[in-house]
Amino acid sequence: MNSSTNPTESSKSVDPNADHEESKNNEAECVNYKRTESKPVENSHSDNKWRNIWKGTLACLPLSIAVIPWGLLAGSLAIDAGIVALEAQALSAIVFAGAAQLAAIGMIKSGAGLVTLLVTTFFITSRHFLYSVATRDKVSDMSLGWRLTLGFLLTDELFAVTGHQNKAQFNRYYALGAGLSFYLIWNIATFVGIIAGNLIPNLEHYGLEFAIVATFIAIVIPTINSKPLLVTVIVALASSVLFYWLQVEGALIIASLLAMTAGYLTERGLKKC
Repeated sequence: MNSSTNPTESSKSVDPNADHEESKNNEAECVNYKRTESKPVENSHSDNKWRNIWKGTLACLPLSIAVIPWGLLAGSLAIDAGIVALEAQALSAIVFAGAAQLAAIGMIKSGAGLVTLLVTTFFITSRHFLYSVATRDKVSDMSLGWRLTLGFLLTDELFAVTGHQNKAQFNRYYALGAGLSFYLIWNIATFVGIIAGNLIPNLEHYGLEFAIVATFIAIVIPTINSKPLLVTVIVALASSVLFYWLQVEGALIIASLLAMTAGYLTERGLKKC
């Protein structure tokens, strides 16, 4: 009996140990590949955050610059009204609402009652309810901390920058960059205004209040893209000027209500057509 082994059959035989070693090597290569790839991905994600923050800052920069005279005026008027420096700065840091701050400062200086002050500032800032409703769907999936942060930073300027974005386009870091940069510039301008209020008397006589008008023009005009909005703006402009000229008490509130009503009726009429 011939006991020799056929070379062809020997070459075709499978070695289990060799397959096991090859499998181990492949697994090790996969692990090493994942380790080397994880760091660039993490760095890319971090870079993307800062890139969006920077983009938001740049997008809001024109409005941030335009509001500097407004912040100077808020700080100087607070000092002129007899409010101490720390309280004047707290108005900008906590309240963070330029129109409401200026109205409140003027009413404090004139000796208005607390109820009158609260009602007036409520109506002035009531537009933020509309901003929050429009932004709700975009932030509903975020954590409570993010919602509170962006809610606090939600101003006319931030809404002007992000209000046209849908949920897919909205980026939390972009909004954070826009809102936080505007907040810092507003508070720095207020601080400078507080110092200037102590050094330069009657700072309000230098025409800084025009910054308020210029800022709102820059915010409102680009958003007029329909007939109801156009009607709202025209009615608000005409009625506010008319009531101011007639010295009607509560002119701002009445003009706002008339403008909103006119816009609503226009939109409703167009739907029926």
